[in-house]
Formats: sequence, C-alpha cells, structure tokens
Amino acid sequence: MHYRSVADLNDTIMRNFHRIPRDVDLVVGIPRSGMLAANLISLLANIPMTDLDRFLEGKTLTSGVTKHWNGLETAPEHRRRILVVDDSIDSGGAMRDARARIAASPEANRDIVYGAIYGSRAYHEHVDFVLETIPHPRVFQWNFLHHGYLERSCVDIDGVLCLDPTPKENDDGIAYERFVADATPLFKITRKIGFLVTSRLEKYRGQTEEWLRKNGIDYGQLIMLDLPSAEERRRRAIHGSFKAEFYKRSDCILFVESEQQQAQTIAKLSGKPVLCIETQQMASPDRVSLPYASQNMRTIMRRAKMVREIGVQASLRKLIERHPFGDKMLRSFKTSTEG
Repeated sequence: MHYRSVADLNDTIMRNFHRIPRDVDLVVGIPRSGMLAANLISLLANIPMTDLDRFLEGKTLTSGVTKHWNGLETAPEHRRRILVVDDSIDSGGAMRDARARIAASPEANRDIVYGAIYGSRAYHEHVDFVLETIPHPRVFQWNFLHHGYLERSCVDIDGVLCLDPTPKENDDGIAYERFVADATPLFKITRKIGFLVTSRLEKYRGQTEEWLRKNGIDYGQLIMLDLPSAEERRRRAIHGSFKAEFYKRSDCILFVESEQQQAQTIAKLSGKPVLCIETQQMASPDRVSLPYASQNMRTIMRRAKMVREIGVQASLRKLIERHPFGDKMLRSFKTSTEG
C-alpha cells in the first residue's frame, strides 16, 4: 500500500518545482483535492490561484496581504499562461471533464498547461506532466477516510474516529462510561468501514455501538478486547498483538491505527501495512515504509527523526500519566517539549 501525506505532497512539489513552467501566472485547481496542490504551488511561486468554476467565470481568489506584488492583482483576462492542476490522475476522468469545460468556454484560447502531482504512470494523455509516479494500491492523507479501501480495512476507534480518553476519563468506571457515550468525533467518515478493531473492553460494546450509531459511522463488524478490566489489559499489554492477530487472519489490506508504537507492532506481527495517524506514515512489517526513499534522503532523515521524537514523547507521556502526581508532571513535560 502506497501512502502520501500532505507533507509528502509539499515535498513532491518542492522537489519537482523546476518541472513546472516558470511563465505560469495563474494556477487553477480542480476541486476539491486539486485545490490543495494548487494552493501549495501558488504560495511557492507567489502567483494567484483560483478554482475551475471561478476560472470559467473569469474570477480569481483574493491574494491576501503577504508577499504582495502588482502581478497578484492583474486582471484574469490578462493572464498569459494558465496551469490547471489536480492532486492525482488515474483514469483521467476529472481532468478530461475539466479540459472539456475549458474547451467549451471563452477561456479556450488561453495558453493552458495541464498537470498532476501524482499519477499511476509517468505519462498520461490528459496532462502535460506528472510529478511523481505511484502505482496502486495507494491512498492519500486527504482521501483515505473517503476511499473505497475502507471497506477492506481495519480501523482503530480512539485516536482515529474520536479523541483518546484523558487519564481521568480512563478510569474503567463511571468517567470512562461517560467518555464512551460522549467522545468527541475527529473525522467525518463517508465510507463503510470493514472492521472496527479496538482495545476497548467488550463490556463497553453497548455504549460504543450507540456512539457509532449516533455519529453515523457505518461498519461491518466491531471487534473488541474480551478481558474483565482495564487493569488486566494493562498487565497483559496486548493492545498491538490483539489487533495484529485479527488483522493477520482477515482479508483486509490496511489497518488504520492511532499510535506509532502500536502501528509498528501490528505491522510486524501481521506482516501487513499499517497507516499511523500519529505520524502520518505507513508502517511496514520491518520499518517505517517510504518507498520513494532513494529520491530524497534529506526528507527521509527528517521524517525518521520526527518518528523517533514522537515515539519517545508518547512513551514518556504514558509513564507520566501513570504516576501519582501525573497531572503536575505532565504540565512540566509539555512545557519542556514546547520550549
């Protein structure tokens, strides 16, 4: 499974910026995800941007007040060369539709360049360039919660679908029951999830199922840990191995996990890829997987350092939370890491 985060998207644009024509003076993004790529290019090149609908209406988005120069205020009809960009291209349907709309509009006589950041092949008939080739299967940070792969995935609950419980909420009692019933949702899921696999205890199934129903989350099965107490769960320390065992037996192709340490454990024990929400990286069975490592070693080293720091901070935080004076220590820890 190939994965790219928003940070990867920015890196790809930066690394390949020399391939984008230098005389482009307007960037047009194909909604919605193409707007993300268009915005990054627009900010980097300091040229105006707009979306496809506004472009066809002869309008651009306002430029703001930073990095201001007269070219940002040039009337749309005076733009000489236009870049129409999407985040990715596969069959080419979205780009083909965009080209057809432009061809049927008064903008058809403009000098227009078409491009995509990611593509399933290096050359595509509907664009003039593809910055990076990524074969299937692939998912992006900005679309994995709306992707058809979700029906063939295992997804964690706490830290993915909702906020993690605080130490006070995680008492395996009344406070935790209240948390399960009223947990704050994190993301809007628009696809059915194959399996929800969580270390929540089986005794909280009723409250969990009610929360999922209340928040409109469609799923196939809910897999929970069948242990008598949270104390027993901590004693056995089987969070990652429990999830990995189910994932390995299933025909799922992806596990979406909240924590970096558990993600690596699940990947190692299952032999399958795991998407970590904490680091926004794909963990493979033997390492944090970045299949394009040879292209940008400086980026890889920076990401590896980030993963190590997140792992160390998460481990320290958990140790502190279990300490009798954890709240006070946690505030000190937060101050020291932010300083």
